[in-house]
Amino acid sequence: MKLTTYNKRALFGGIFAAIVTGTGAFLLGNLSGYEARDLLASSLPGINTLCNTIALASATILALLLTLLSISSGSKSKLKKAHYKHVLRIARIDTAVFIVSLVTFQVLNIPFSEADNVPNNWFVTIYYVSLGVSALLSGALISVVLMLYNAVTSIIRVVGLEEEEHPLIYKEDEEDNEDDS
Repeated sequence: MKLTTYNKRALFGGIFAAIVTGTGAFLLGNLSGYEARDLLASSLPGINTLCNTIALASATILALLLTLLSISSGSKSKLKKAHYKHVLRIARIDTAVFIVSLVTFQVLNIPFSEADNVPNNWFVTIYYVSLGVSALLSGALISVVLMLYNAVTSIIRVVGLEEEEHPLIYKEDEEDNEDDS
C-alpha cells in the first residue's frame, strides 16, 4: 500500500493517539495479579463501552462512505481513480476496525475477574492486553476519521467550491496515475 501525504498524516495521528492513550496503562508500573484483577474489574465496563462506541462509529463511517461515493459520482468533474482507491482504503481499514472492536467486545465480556480457576498472574496479561487493544482501536478509529476528513475536504473542493485545478480532477491530457496526494 502506497502511503500518500493524506495517509501519512492519518497514520501518524492514529499512532500518536494510540501512544498517548496506551501510555497511561504503563505508568502504573508493575502490578501483582491481585491488583490487576481489581483494575481489570473496574476498567472492563469502560473498555466495553469504548469497543461498542468504536463499532457504532465504524458502521456509521461505512454508511457515510456510500454518501461520499454518491456525491463523487454525481460531480460535474470526472475524478481520478486515486479518489476511489482512497475511499476503498478507508472502507477496508474501517471494516477491520469494526471487526476487531466487536471481537474485543465479545472477548472482554467473558467474566475473567469473577472466575476462580484463572491463575492470578494471567490477570496482569489480560489487563495490559485489554488496555493495549483499546489504545490501538482508538488510534485506528482516529486514523479512519482523519482519512475520511481528507476525502470529504477533497470532495468539497471539487464539487462544492468547483476548483478547476484540484489534483483529483481527471483531465483528458494527463494520465490517471495511482497517486492521490
